Amino acid sequence: MTVSPVIRLHPDDGVLIARASLPPGTLVADGVTTVERIPSGHKVAIKPIAMGEPVIRYGQIIGFATAPIAPGQHVHVQNCGMGDFAKDYAYCADVKPTPNFDLPATFEGIRRPDGRVATRNYIGILTSVNCSAHVASLVADVFKKNPFTGDNPLAEFPNVDGVVALTHKTGCGMTQNEPLALLRRTLGGYARHVNFSHVIVLGLGCEVNQIGGLMEEQKLAGRLRAMDIQEVGGTRKTVEAGIAFVREALADANKVKRESVPASELTVALQCGGSDGYSGVSANPALGAASDLIVRHGGTVILSETPETYGAEHLLTRRAVSREVGEKLVDLMRWWDEYTEREGAEMNANPSPGNKAGGLTTILEKSLGAMAKAGTTNLVDVLRYAEPVTKRGFVFMDTPGYDPVAATGQVAGGANLVCFTTGRGSVFGCKPAPSIKLATNTPMYKRMEEDMDVNCGTILEGEESVQECGQRIFELILKTASGQPTKSESFDFGGAEFAPWVLGATM
Repeated sequence: MTVSPVIRLHPDDGVLIARASLPPGTLVADGVTTVERIPSGHKVAIKPIAMGEPVIRYGQIIGFATAPIAPGQHVHVQNCGMGDFAKDYAYCADVKPTPNFDLPATFEGIRRPDGRVATRNYIGILTSVNCSAHVASLVADVFKKNPFTGDNPLAEFPNVDGVVALTHKTGCGMTQNEPLALLRRTLGGYARHVNFSHVIVLGLGCEVNQIGGLMEEQKLAGRLRAMDIQEVGGTRKTVEAGIAFVREALADANKVKRESVPASELTVALQCGGSDGYSGVSANPALGAASDLIVRHGGTVILSETPETYGAEHLLTRRAVSREVGEKLVDLMRWWDEYTEREGAEMNANPSPGNKAGGLTTILEKSLGAMAKAGTTNLVDVLRYAEPVTKRGFVFMDTPGYDPVAATGQVAGGANLVCFTTGRGSVFGCKPAPSIKLATNTPMYKRMEEDMDVNCGTILEGEESVQECGQRIFELILKTASGQPTKSESFDFGGAEFAPWVLGATM
């Protein structure tokens, strides 16, 4: 079978996507040949586009021509930019029944005493402030597995996945309002996370984020062990006390057994990073197909990265189950407009240099591809950063577009697994939730195979449909939730990537 050198995503599109680098003279459409080299994953025009006219991809506006564009020309930052256009929010217009499967899929999960289901079994060390970060790391390092030498201090506890210190750069020098509340909401979400069997929180003692206030505000009494370095008596004594706590907890944590549980117990964070021109063609739609399967099996998926939904939000408001849910999403976009203006930034600054090198021109184009991760089901709720996810189905959580910060919020909200698409390549992990990496293209997958879990480049090569790849991703999700390690877990990623969203001034 001959595979076309370009990809058409919608009948109305005025641009096509190059499957590979195309030299001048390549036939891309009836009567249209390239007039210059089109890099892999980039756009080529197949019709004249006048200056100021919309550029259409996915059947949607991704920008406006900043210069006249002729058929066969490369369409990118040199001739396409942002512009204002009216959006029809059409609240609830596309809501449709999403029946669950009669026979739900299952995985081997860990049922906690409170009925929740874990996909991993960690002991966690949280910090109230950066001043206690090193002490927390000293405790965790005593129990750290070495992925290269095979040394494993936890060999006697095979049912414990590890001891992880989750440290951050804030907790003091901050205002006692929204920034503090956001940090505490994040730490509270991790303290309650189902993938932790036991949790200790270490503080210095004089910080703004007092452990007592954190525990009271987040209702954590009885859920964790708390220690202040100043009160315990310094570094050595606190490390010794922390090690003693972990050793005491290990035997109890090791008692867990995996059992067959329904896929409705899955809460999957949807992430993308290092995106390229293929992200919205292969990995993101394939993850969207898997997301639809998760929802139809009764589970939950969380789409986030609000700046990377900007410009495409009108397609999600149509899927909102109520006008109230849709308006929450629109309100988030207005907040981000005000936030970026206040900070002297603009939303279109979001596509990174790597994104642009990979073929993404504007935030509108990036958003349209990014939202494909969430599939086609109804939007049932919109949440603030790190808020607990309480509804099953497709939910949206407000986060920045920066991957570690976004995923931290999703896991704080209850995600017990992460699916992460990437076109340029990423080595992300997110303890205590396992992170599955989905490559958008085969060359990058082969180059970084030790870090990638799934190659979605098969879609570009015509070897697999989006739905077939989505089914493959869904099956890997079930295996991963049952305990099969991901590539990032094999390298022990996931502790350093803990990154709560920092708002407000540092005092």
